[in-house]
Amino acid sequence: MSQYYFPIFLVFLLELFRLSQSHPFVFTASSGQRKAQVEWHQPDDDWNIQTVPRSVHPLLENQHNTHRLPPTSYHVIDSENHDDKVLKRLMEIKENATARTLFSYNKEESHLPPLLTKTIKYFNLQQVAFELETSVMSQVSCTACKAGAGLLQHYIRTGKSKEEIIKTIYQYCVNLKIQSPRVCEGVSQLFGVEVIYVLKRVTIGPDEICSFIIGDACEDIYNPYHEWEVDFPPVPKPEIREVPLPQEGAPVFKVLHLSDTHFDPYYAEGSNADCNEPLCCRLTNGRPTTPNGAAGKWGDYRKCDTPQRTVDHMLSHIAETHSDIDFIIWTGDLPPHDVWNQTKEENLKVLKETVKQMSEKFPGIPIFPALGNHESAPVNSFPPPYVQQVDSSISWLYDELDIQWRRWLPASVSHTVRRGAFYSVLVRPGYRIISMNMNYCNNKNWWLLLNSTDPATELSWFIYELQSAEFANEKVHVIGHIPPGHSDCLKVWSRNYYKIVSRYENTIVAQFFGHTHFDEFEVFYDPHDLSRATSIAYIGPSVTPYYDLNPGYRIYYIDGDHDHTTRLVVDHESWIMNLKEANLYDYPIWYKLYSTRAAYTMRSLRPVDWDILINNMTDNKELFDLYYKHYWKNSPVRPECDFECRKRILCDAKSGRSHDRKYFCEGVEAKIDENNKGWKDWLLSSISSSLQLVAVGSFT
Repeated sequence: MSQYYFPIFLVFLLELFRLSQSHPFVFTASSGQRKAQVEWHQPDDDWNIQTVPRSVHPLLENQHNTHRLPPTSYHVIDSENHDDKVLKRLMEIKENATARTLFSYNKEESHLPPLLTKTIKYFNLQQVAFELETSVMSQVSCTACKAGAGLLQHYIRTGKSKEEIIKTIYQYCVNLKIQSPRVCEGVSQLFGVEVIYVLKRVTIGPDEICSFIIGDACEDIYNPYHEWEVDFPPVPKPEIREVPLPQEGAPVFKVLHLSDTHFDPYYAEGSNADCNEPLCCRLTNGRPTTPNGAAGKWGDYRKCDTPQRTVDHMLSHIAETHSDIDFIIWTGDLPPHDVWNQTKEENLKVLKETVKQMSEKFPGIPIFPALGNHESAPVNSFPPPYVQQVDSSISWLYDELDIQWRRWLPASVSHTVRRGAFYSVLVRPGYRIISMNMNYCNNKNWWLLLNSTDPATELSWFIYELQSAEFANEKVHVIGHIPPGHSDCLKVWSRNYYKIVSRYENTIVAQFFGHTHFDEFEVFYDPHDLSRATSIAYIGPSVTPYYDLNPGYRIYYIDGDHDHTTRLVVDHESWIMNLKEANLYDYPIWYKLYSTRAAYTMRSLRPVDWDILINNMTDNKELFDLYYKHYWKNSPVRPECDFECRKRILCDAKSGRSHDRKYFCEGVEAKIDENNKGWKDWLLSSISSSLQLVAVGSFT
């Protein structure tokens, strides 16, 4: 979840574009200055999927844990429970308390210099920056992208060197005060080299590039270099079986889901939390200008990541409160959001320290990790295996992942982890977990512009694993970082992934992702019958509060070992820490925010039940408001949600395939628009009636 270098590039390029309108010579170059585009061919890849070792021995010993499912009625505070008593007491007195950590701040307040404010107003760059940061794109970002990409390609064609372009980016970034000089320098150096390298070798223009990066907000332009389909084996799809209800009272596995830790080793209590950089709450951000600007002890709702003490406290709480968990799924994003300042060495250090801590806190408990987009340096940079130059290859990360993950995973997965950071493990007889590297669907991964066709052959391998699982009558859980329906996932990759999930709907019974930092889900449907839900993707909440969020984690109860097991998620609960109260009283309390079946009165958590929930939330605003509270992890600074916000969130829940909102969301959006129209009609009717009464009264 990190696009913070994009606004800098776009502001720079758009400012040059603006200058070019009044000074055409900016683009002028003699023919002698032009350099031929680099001729680039993808090297051959002779990797053979069928020779890869497979995990065929169950990794998890049946520990015979007996777990109690959450009650199916709302939780009532138990006066005998110590934590609940303390929480209740804190809630009673908080209204009368004053402290610097009970801050309020005006998000609309602008601290931008006049020149940049004028530039932003001219190009509507404030909206561009917001859209890039939230990954909710519009035509504004599309226009900005095309102008910027076109100008950058022009600079490359007319002979400007890499050093000249990077220097120019830095100068504009500093002079326009887009970011601090150190952020400008880091961004221009880290990302400029890679972007220029790739754009020198692509043969497509700005329209195709921006359709590739931004997606459906920038037209679905046909591009033969980025249109491909996976091949399925010549095995007929088995007869579709209705997903049965999990058997009541049957044994279950208790599973912890952690995601997006974003541990910041340089977090400093009392430092400036309201800085002008993408990440604050560090000594380098200086002193706060107001008492409300100081970073809290346990974290902060502003653009700050997770302090060490908060990670330690959470893991200790989990180890004590959930000592009976059977295994852990861990869906990535370990380093902080200082993307302009990261090195390979620093990111590897965070990886090693975090793996060591997890091993010590949960000894003997299997952990199944997936790779996030922040683990690389620079962020989002994941070259496919054919990129083998020493300064560009990703082997520095994948080789270390193999070493670090080996303490939990069997030796048979080493080959695929080192190739592409994906793997398949048999957890129990008939139950398999497949971990996907979702960075090969990441449309901020510039390397994919060279060739996006099934990078690292991951989806072909995925099909091979699923077909083998189907033959063996195994049920599969898929884990990964970026949800396949999120706008950060490349549309052609997402379409192919959706086909795979549809083909193997009898085999894939649940999916688990992170990345968004919110507490949410995505439903998958039969591509030929959108009334039939086929799969469910759970999107776990982030540990980091970045930003406006409470820290959180999830607990799943999964259908366990018995003759009629479905391996479905039977129920799940979300746990959070109220950051505001933790900072105020220096007493962090982790508590269960909700359990799903009780909160939404769901019969079970099958795909069809989640589809019913979406329909119910479309019709019932109170139910949606409850979901919205959980979506934001009960954050006290969450924004209001209007009709457009409600449409977007419900549409996200229906979209397991990215950049196809029109295809999946028309029904939900039409119904909400109709309700909105009815409310407006009622209001106008009421005003009209009142005016008529006034008019009648004036004549009587």
